[in-house]
Amino acid sequence: MSELWARTLTWAEVDPSRHPFELDEDAAKTLAGLVAPLLPGPEAIEELWWRSMDPVTELLVNRYGRWACGWNWSAGEGDIDGGVVDVWCCARDSVTTPDATAPLAVAALLEWRDWIEDLAERFSVLTPPSYSAGSLSAVDPWHWERACTRLVTVVADRTRAESGWYGHCEQVLRWFLAYNGIDEERGREIVENAVGGLFGSWIAPDVVLIDKASSRFARTMDGNR
Repeated sequence: MSELWARTLTWAEVDPSRHPFELDEDAAKTLAGLVAPLLPGPEAIEELWWRSMDPVTELLVNRYGRWACGWNWSAGEGDIDGGVVDVWCCARDSVTTPDATAPLAVAALLEWRDWIEDLAERFSVLTPPSYSAGSLSAVDPWHWERACTRLVTVVADRTRAESGWYGHCEQVLRWFLAYNGIDEERGREIVENAVGGLFGSWIAPDVVLIDKASSRFARTMDGNR
């Protein structure tokens, strides 16, 4: 079910300016109460643990929007490979009793939302000054290099460069381009040409590799390969 798959999220679907969200203490308790009955029981088939969280994800997506499907995108080999959420590990390890697990799921949603909002702030800072969509070639390539360097670095840090981390890294770079008005197809092409195949699971990129990716990212912004 692609609508529950965080790896396919676009910036339009997660952009905090388009999807306002606020969860106070009372609302968090209410949400935890809604989550609790949807949690799997101990009889759940072990190999289907990750799918057993679909009812929780569906509730959150229906209530807040598709951005919420990343609530359990934990770092490493969790329910979904290569995310940034630390509060939630995986269904097999994080699900205990309903009373204990439901607030944990809510905390994981808040952590995921904080990450999206943090990225939006970073995108704002990293956007080249006086940039407007369609003026890619007029931008000093240094700005694009700096953006790529900082975004790759922060994603590698948040994911701890564990299993599948590079997938979200590429996604964040695409989100940055979409934030700057570059259409999804062009953004995917730019990111693939810049960093496709450069990074691997369980390997934190060193300075040389990040510099290589950032240089390629800047060159592709104006169509040079």
